[in-house]
Amino acid sequence: MFIANIPLLPERGCEQAAQVDYLFYFISAVTGAGTALVFVLLAFMCSRYRKQREGEQTPRILGSHKLEIFWSAVPLVLFLVMFAWGVVVFDQGFDVPSEAPEIFVVGKQWMWKIQHPNGVREINEMHLLINQPVKVTLISEDVIHCYGIPAFRDKIDVLPNRYVTTWYQPNKAGKYQLYCDQLCGVGHSQMIGWIHVMEKDDYDLWYNGKRPKIDDGPTDGSLAWEGRKLFLKLQCASCHSAKGRAPILEGLYGSTVPLRGGGTVKVNDGYIRESILLPMAKVHEGWAPIMPTFANQLADKSLDLTQEEALIRLIAYIKTLGPGQTPTRTDKFPAPIGAETDPSKLGEKK
Repeated sequence: MFIANIPLLPERGCEQAAQVDYLFYFISAVTGAGTALVFVLLAFMCSRYRKQREGEQTPRILGSHKLEIFWSAVPLVLFLVMFAWGVVVFDQGFDVPSEAPEIFVVGKQWMWKIQHPNGVREINEMHLLINQPVKVTLISEDVIHCYGIPAFRDKIDVLPNRYVTTWYQPNKAGKYQLYCDQLCGVGHSQMIGWIHVMEKDDYDLWYNGKRPKIDDGPTDGSLAWEGRKLFLKLQCASCHSAKGRAPILEGLYGSTVPLRGGGTVKVNDGYIRESILLPMAKVHEGWAPIMPTFANQLADKSLDLTQEEALIRLIAYIKTLGPGQTPTRTDKFPAPIGAETDPSKLGEKK
């Protein structure tokens, strides 16, 4: 009874899982049939061509070119089918629908920290809306982790200092196990969690019910909103403005910019992150290399905010900047406690 209740495979929780299963079934069938054929032929040859009596010589058998071609061509065709099919399934994991919202995941010994577009943060849990594709961007704070969801037939290595992405389209409401599939230290076995796939009404209640509030009033509460506060706190507008000493960030995301010394680079999440932590690595052509590094200055223990989470918020805000949207110290939003509010003193060294 116990064995009968063990499923052959985890249940499917998303659209991509079926394609992975079909490929798995095909590879298993081909390799299983090939193995069985080898053993059958081995048994037949051992019986058919065994030594019959003492002194009798085994008959000489010359090769067959047709047979050689057959047993070389058939496996080649089968392996090419596996390869092509695998490439298609693999490519689907990176072909993210344009309308998919983006969720950020930070791996850290030994937990998963998740940030939703509206600012909701979770630890070791991720809530998803059924039938809605979602893009997941991941990075590690320390060592290599692996974000694995068996029900989605998906796992992806989560690396330090590099953003990696995948996407899901869950199609079955339920609760699915989340694992770290890469040995990452003594607490590796504890780095587990849950994926909650919810119907729309339940998801809306959860999603909107956790929207942050500040000063007893509703706010945007999104990652971009939190990133804007960091942008002001770090006084980024002192240089990244029309009268500043650095490139204007409005509309910069997604463009290709020339680099000091030659070459170009596309402005994406990875480039922005690198520019904040290692500003001298790729300097924008036409601008002096004067930006200081903000490595080890972004984390805030009082807010349980790690450096990678802060970077995600800053990047989310920079993505939203359009023409004329760079904030100033005199706008209607209050600056964070301790930040300079006198426009005449912006950019002064302390």
